[in-house]
Amino acid sequence: MAASLVERRTAGLVDRCYAGSDPARLRADVVPRLLRLVPADAVFFATADPASLLFTSAAADEPLIGQTTRFLDNEFGRADVNKFAELARSADPVATLGRATRGDLAASPRYREIMAPLGLGDELRVALRVGGNCWGFLCLHREQAEAGFEEADLAVLRAVGPHLAEGLRRAVARGLTGAASGRVVAPGVLVLDAESVLLSASEEARDWLARLDPADFPAGSRLPVAVSAVAARLGRLGGQPADRVPPPTVRVRDRFGQWWSVQATRLTGPPRPQTAVIIEPAPPRQRSSLLLSAYGLSPAQSRVATLVLRGRSTREISAELCISANTVQEHLTAVFDRLGVRSRRELVALALAGNG
Repeated sequence: MAASLVERRTAGLVDRCYAGSDPARLRADVVPRLLRLVPADAVFFATADPASLLFTSAAADEPLIGQTTRFLDNEFGRADVNKFAELARSADPVATLGRATRGDLAASPRYREIMAPLGLGDELRVALRVGGNCWGFLCLHREQAEAGFEEADLAVLRAVGPHLAEGLRRAVARGLTGAASGRVVAPGVLVLDAESVLLSASEEARDWLARLDPADFPAGSRLPVAVSAVAARLGRLGGQPADRVPPPTVRVRDRFGQWWSVQATRLTGPPRPQTAVIIEPAPPRQRSSLLLSAYGLSPAQSRVATLVLRGRSTREISAELCISANTVQEHLTAVFDRLGVRSRRELVALALAGNG
């Protein structure tokens, strides 16, 4: 492909990342353009909670549809190469299965047990991160063939990945500043068996399922991907004490704009162990943390803003962070500018907006 054509197509793709779309629209706009630059036979695209790196939504092409649970079991249940969470923390967030296995794809359990039976060969995985946070993951698959992804393919994803991550970050930021719903909601509970099959659900949990966007709970799916993700992560934790390992949690926004906390925990007793998934409106601290991440604050700005949201004075923040009062004010001014507020009171109001 001529260099000028690649540059034009890349520029067009990057432009779509800043079009102000929600994650589902962003994927629909970007993926076809990406496949003109990096041909693939199937695509998996997931949004993620930057705190837990668990999926909040996922979309896949055939023949991947219906395989999300098996991929999650591989992701959290056993050793393998190019795990999404590892890529999110790696110096290079782009990797191929062919290179990770040095050309021996069968060395990967994911390839042997899931991909090969589907007729798939090499895969190219990308952690979509910007500003130190990961907002999603992308995986391109090619059918069985001797030639896998090449360095030029990886270069394209390294170039466009941060822009796609920025589009997702902005979508989250917009979703955090909506009006409060005014609803008072009791926590809901889903009970799953060892294979993550739904056994029972409270009325509140069923109401939450009905509120989800189709991108988060596609028709025909057994469970929303966020529920499957926290259950799979819990299974990976095994028998580790609950006081040493916090329960897996992911934050999810419904189609009405309300944010929810989805958390998995173990149920013990006869006839066999089960998993309970608790769904409740996201508490202010979880929303505040997500807000600060979504607005791309620096670590120092985020620390100051977090303490402001906890009611600390300038003197208390200065003492706790061992910085001068002037530095506290400089960071706070930068936070106000980034979030479009003018005072501590407005910052707190913004963080609480939409808690419903």
